[in-house]
Amino acid sequence: MTVAAIKAYDFPPADSLDKFHGAQLIYVGWDQHLLFCAPFCFPLPPSMPFGALVEQVLPGAFGYHPEFKQIDWRQVQWLRSNGTAAGEPFTPDFAKSLAENGLGHKDAIRFRTPGLNGIQGSAS
Repeated sequence: MTVAAIKAYDFPPADSLDKFHGAQLIYVGWDQHLLFCAPFCFPLPPSMPFGALVEQVLPGAFGYHPEFKQIDWRQVQWLRSNGTAAGEPFTPDFAKSLAENGLGHKDAIRFRTPGLNGIQGSAS
């Protein structure tokens, strides 16, 4: 069923960048691991090094999955979605900031872990 708005939506978004006190929202999902049914959303400073995201943030969200400790981060495949790209492969520089890696407010990244496909290969 098609729905048509009777008037324009004309209001400021409630989750605009200025509401997060210097942080930006970054969504992170782990492909083939549906134990986590949706990407996690983290308020992170744009100056945070990408390596700190991997070493300090991701373990708290994904670390209880039995395969997390088996991840070889050198083999991980990364995908980035932002205002101009949807699921585009990219190679982050772990020493550079999120902003320097082209990640902005409400962007999403996904990571794929070759050889790790969920609990007993179930994608969960």
